[in-house]
Amino acid sequence: MNWIDESINQYYHWLRERTISRSDETTGWSVVTTPFLGMFNDPIEIYMKMDNSGVIHLSDDGMTLSNLELAGVTISHSPRRKEWVDFILTNYGIQQEGNELVTSATAKDFAQKKHNLICAISEITDMEVMAKNTVAALFKEDVRHFLDEQEIVYTPQFITKGSTGLEFTFDFQIAGRGKEMVIKSFNTLNKINVPNFLFSWNDIKETREKVSGKELLGLAFINDDEKEIKEEYINALEIKGAKCVLWTKRNTPESQEKLREAA
Repeated sequence: MNWIDESINQYYHWLRERTISRSDETTGWSVVTTPFLGMFNDPIEIYMKMDNSGVIHLSDDGMTLSNLELAGVTISHSPRRKEWVDFILTNYGIQQEGNELVTSATAKDFAQKKHNLICAISEITDMEVMAKNTVAALFKEDVRHFLDEQEIVYTPQFITKGSTGLEFTFDFQIAGRGKEMVIKSFNTLNKINVPNFLFSWNDIKETREKVSGKELLGLAFINDDEKEIKEEYINALEIKGAKCVLWTKRNTPESQEKLREAA
């Protein structure tokens, strides 16, 4: 036996040693605790039950998507996240029933189906990293999708130079006949990004208005989905003349009016 075979055997032994099962005779369900870690560094658990026909039903008991929501990654409100989850599930042959990830197996393909479910759980759990590192980018994609739904013609990643000679990038720009609008999407509002947006918008305002002959509006899309937004930040934006659209109110007539003012 060479070192590779020996290492593989050690890995198999490690897996088996750290895989623990327990059963509830009342419900007929069993839970298998695996050595693989989930979102909060706790072991991934698989729930399973065999029916009278010998089919084994496997489930994550809804924990994967529930934990994602606890970490700030809401799947149902983001077409892009939902599309990615669907891709992962399709790739591993897993179904989603409500909040549960489920699959069925026979004694013959149980090992593969169990492995597929663990892989799907692990990959979907990795979306938690997006909550920390790229959730702002995902919210920008949500805003882009919304603009597309509204059939708004826009320029993404709009770059322009201001009076200070600095170049600023805005998420979107809408060029209407009489007015122009730059849009910034805010996943969160804080003491840094609010002043930055106001400074960049005001710095380009005079220059853009001279070049285009149009009034330059500033609009902030703010993600208030399942989070509290400090009123002081919204007030700061509005006092300086910027328009604000809360994501949960994007379809209200008032928000639609703000969006279409330069369209």
